[in-house]
Amino acid sequence: MSALPSKFWEQLPLGTGVTLLCHDANGLAALNKPEGVLSHPNMESEVPRAILTVPYTIKGESFNWTPADIPGAAPRRLYLLNRLDSATSGVILVTANEKLATYMRELFLNKHIQKLYQAVVFGKPSEASQLWRDRLSVQKSRAKIRVGVGSQAEAAKASESKMTVVRQKRDAVPPLALIQLEPLTGRSHQLRVQSAARNLPIVGDLTYGDFAANKSFAKSTGHKRLFLHSYQTSFDYEWLGKKFHFTATAPLPAEFAQLL
Repeated sequence: MSALPSKFWEQLPLGTGVTLLCHDANGLAALNKPEGVLSHPNMESEVPRAILTVPYTIKGESFNWTPADIPGAAPRRLYLLNRLDSATSGVILVTANEKLATYMRELFLNKHIQKLYQAVVFGKPSEASQLWRDRLSVQKSRAKIRVGVGSQAEAAKASESKMTVVRQKRDAVPPLALIQLEPLTGRSHQLRVQSAARNLPIVGDLTYGDFAANKSFAKSTGHKRLFLHSYQTSFDYEWLGKKFHFTATAPLPAEFAQLL
């Protein structure tokens, strides 16, 4: 890959509220995605709602554009390395290097990436830290999925997450807690389902959460978002014969701090 143009990262066509957290000399970078923004558009009409407001190629998993305001600018491409549901905020990784994109996707596939999430939940965790183990099964219907806990069916997959209590507000009604979650496996909706299964539903979860508590909470606070945030992503990687460490941290959104 040729060297990136000067100011490449400063000139990214970022979506609404999206910020650049950090980048390295190999063309690897991390963005902070707000709640409600898409990791990528699935159709042309969704482009304005994505992390980059330019066309996206599903097959190549890349954003593609040529800066219109820079005379003689070459076509540019940015590869998406992981995704977050639109309701979840936080760290998303990208790279401008196609070969590095292939390598990084292998790291994700082989679970060599540490991902930490933070969530506000209803309830009181019974312990300061726990290892959550479940078997999760997925049901798909009309392009939507629903995940269940406890199935012994052959299709059910073992799922593990580490939970650590960050702080609590026990005098709230219902009680609230900020917890940190580290998924050791990568199942669909894993953190939301495992939290709900332990009577610690994530605030604002409209699929697996406490619907009555969500309604009351939204009415009293004005917050309707899912309180799940991809807080930190870190890993070691080797590239062109050298070893590198990469860490990206997305500060908790202001509404998290307001609650606890």
